[in-house]
Amino acid sequence: MAVLNNVNVGAVEQTVKEAQTDKSKARRVQRIEGEWLLEEGGPQFRGEVNFEGGKIIMETDQPKNLGGGGARPGPMHYCFFGLIACYTSTFAALASQMGVELRKLSAKLEGNLNFSRVFGLSREPVMEEICIALTVDSDASREKLEEIEKLAYDRCPAVFALTEKVKLNTSLGVKK
Repeated sequence: MAVLNNVNVGAVEQTVKEAQTDKSKARRVQRIEGEWLLEEGGPQFRGEVNFEGGKIIMETDQPKNLGGGGARPGPMHYCFFGLIACYTSTFAALASQMGVELRKLSAKLEGNLNFSRVFGLSREPVMEEICIALTVDSDASREKLEEIEKLAYDRCPAVFALTEKVKLNTSLGVKK
């Protein structure tokens, strides 16, 4: 089985096989570099994202209520896009590895945000609730699809980053 549901199952299986004997095969370092843009009227932040097939420039601009112009997606848009893309791709990959053919897989995310912490008005969580709804069209049984969804929740890297404590280090370099 080479490709199912636009997932290269053979490549995934090969990676798993290699990682069973060499744990480094399951690791990756992701680096993104960017710069805050000081010119008014455009995006506020621009970064270069490198990936296997090349690189792209991504830009963001805060919404107006957070001091931006709303000219580009805000940072939380990218965060939520990453979450829903990661969750959906984890589901699709697991379904494919389990031999489940999908006719259609769609996803919807809704996040309830409270920016009072950002404004220094409270210590309440910024992310109050995030809901992801997958809609699947497949001949597989509901039980099988629920099993895949449970595994996707358990194995999705973005879900892990939101639900588990992750070590975060920050630093500041000052130029004068």
